Amino acid sequence: MGELAKLYPKSLWEIFDNICAIPHPSKHEEKLAAWMMEWAKKNNIECKQDATGNLVFRKPATKGMENRVPVILQAHIDMVPQANASTKHDFTKDPIKPRICEDGWVRATGTTLGADNGIGGSAALAVLASKDVAHGPLEVLLTVDEETGMTGAFGLKKGALKGEILINLDSETEGELYVGCAGGLDGVITMNYRNTAVPAGMKGYQIVITGLNGGHSGMDINLGRANANKLMTRVLSTAAEKCGIRLASFVGGNLRNAIPREAVAIVAVPEANEKALTKLVNAFAKTAKAEFSATEPNMTIKAKAIDTPAKVMPEATQEKLLGMVFALPNGVLRMSDSMPGLVETSNNLAVVNAQNGKIQIISLMRSSVDSAKDAVGQKMTAIARLAGADIVLEAGYPGWKPNMESPILQTAKKVYKDKFKKDPAFMAIHAGLECALFSVNYPNWDMISFGPTIMHPHSPDERVNIESVGKFWDFIVALLKNIPKK
Repeated sequence: MGELAKLYPKSLWEIFDNICAIPHPSKHEEKLAAWMMEWAKKNNIECKQDATGNLVFRKPATKGMENRVPVILQAHIDMVPQANASTKHDFTKDPIKPRICEDGWVRATGTTLGADNGIGGSAALAVLASKDVAHGPLEVLLTVDEETGMTGAFGLKKGALKGEILINLDSETEGELYVGCAGGLDGVITMNYRNTAVPAGMKGYQIVITGLNGGHSGMDINLGRANANKLMTRVLSTAAEKCGIRLASFVGGNLRNAIPREAVAIVAVPEANEKALTKLVNAFAKTAKAEFSATEPNMTIKAKAIDTPAKVMPEATQEKLLGMVFALPNGVLRMSDSMPGLVETSNNLAVVNAQNGKIQIISLMRSSVDSAKDAVGQKMTAIARLAGADIVLEAGYPGWKPNMESPILQTAKKVYKDKFKKDPAFMAIHAGLECALFSVNYPNWDMISFGPTIMHPHSPDERVNIESVGKFWDFIVALLKNIPKK
């Protein structure tokens, strides 16, 4: 067992250490699910896996708690796979390497940590394994593929669970209770083209943007961070106008729910304009660093000579691509009128992949107002069609409407104040929580979400605060003990 086992609570951190050792990116959770089922068997805990891959554990009430309202603890077992450019890591084969840092946080080494949502899952399993935690009839639901489409939540069947209160353990600020979330919608734009030969007298260059912070496309969208795809489009558009570049490829971002941190373009430039291109990119780098001086201190934008590409896009396709990416919305689009400080509607221009005759652009739209989310989809559709591209709006899911009269919210508020001598905050979150989908098949569930403090999920800067994990655990234990009687 690694060094995490010396942290409090020991049982939670031991389980999380095991989770880190087993590769489990979205859509590749089978090894972790197998380990969890074997873990349940060793601990004499009932566990079943449904057709979608979700795991359902059951444990009888502790003595004297049989008359409490049945509770479901819920988390997801997949993680977002993101690594720094300098880190070689195969998320389907290599373990995550967590480390305890002197500043009181646990981080990974050059990759995402998977505290989102490995800490929540670890807490749920630690409750199941405990002989000391008092609780009523208990189920644990661990879903699959939450990060790339909420596949597990979509696939959960009616009647699969018996509980009446669902406690989602997938929020990321200790001391906050969440009772609502944004809905989401994917936009996938595609266009095909036929490459043309590079004109004579041109030289190859690679333009690279690296060092951006990226982050969660919902939780971090209001932090003013740069989007690598938007920056790359700006520099390419200017270089096309002033230096006559021809675009061979443009690749930026790789996950719909992560703010893109890096982008790479390969271009051909007339030999006479090589110095002008280098000067232009260097000047743009200074401009961009000044614009984002507070949020992107490690940004780098560089151009270097490479072998001249054999093929480039037709000029008309290049113009349509750059114009389309320039026009597509990105970032915060509207703040909430009812909850100060909450983002209502946003879009993350997540992925641009233009090479080898095919263009694909992926965005994730979020809103706590379904009509506003749909309006962003309409705008995306209009822009794509003006550029002559196809677009599909897919993988939509609803928001979770806040219920400020929720009985579990009232219980949680009282328990938190009694335990920590201060009031918790309660709010909605600008991110997708599976609670929204559960409410379709289980409309009578009383739901709440909370978690420890996790910073910069969905990026290699992800970290979880050690002290907050201890408070998170203590709150779970106290809340389970105080679940009301039927």
